[in-house]
Amino acid sequence: MYTFGSRVRYSETDECGRLTLTGIMNYLQDCSTFQSEDIGLGISYLTDRHKAWWLSSWQIVVDRYPVLGEKIVVGTWPYDFKGFYGYRNFTICDQNGNYLVRANSVWFLFDTEKGRPVKIEPEDIRGYGSGNEKRLSMDYASRKIQLPEEYEDTEPVIAQKHHIDTNHHVNNAQYVEIAREVLPDEMEVSELRVEYKKAAVFGDTVYPRISRTEEGYTVSLCDERGAAYAVIWLRGTTERM
Repeated sequence: MYTFGSRVRYSETDECGRLTLTGIMNYLQDCSTFQSEDIGLGISYLTDRHKAWWLSSWQIVVDRYPVLGEKIVVGTWPYDFKGFYGYRNFTICDQNGNYLVRANSVWFLFDTEKGRPVKIEPEDIRGYGSGNEKRLSMDYASRKIQLPEEYEDTEPVIAQKHHIDTNHHVNNAQYVEIAREVLPDEMEVSELRVEYKKAAVFGDTVYPRISRTEEGYTVSLCDERGAAYAVIWLRGTTERM
């Protein structure tokens, strides 16, 4: 497992003084990025070889939201590689080792020059371990999210510069930030799933379609033709702790 310690900053908290959902995702993304950089397989290495790891799906379970000033330990490890897919777990723990956040993710290796996924070779994953590490104990959901037939259209969002990352696409966490803006303010998200369909870029118009479900909400972020950039499923209640 690769880990780093941190402390929840004021700039990362919501109106209740807790780490935001986007903040949680940023910590998880940072952890895997730090690991790749530290073993020499980071952004520069991949860019030089016209490759990139792109995220296919998230499943994030929030056991408890970290609070302002709390010291946390963020960890990650890949547990399997198949074809062009990589499977990676994440955790955020308190100082006593208790889980605050547990997550699973599916990634794929992409050839940016040829514009297609590419088979993972040994040199692409050296330093990550055997890929046979034990999976995190959690109820694993399908990376595919079923779309409800009924939905409500909400105001479109233009992809701005602050949404874009080093891949020149809307960052993975920013799709959730966009979806979170159309949900009730008082909603307490306890589990999040995201299925990424295609990348939005600067200037694209994103049309959120929101559906109420028994567990919470499903938000589909679509282009002007109704094709989804990302589908986000959120379990939760409308009661804050």
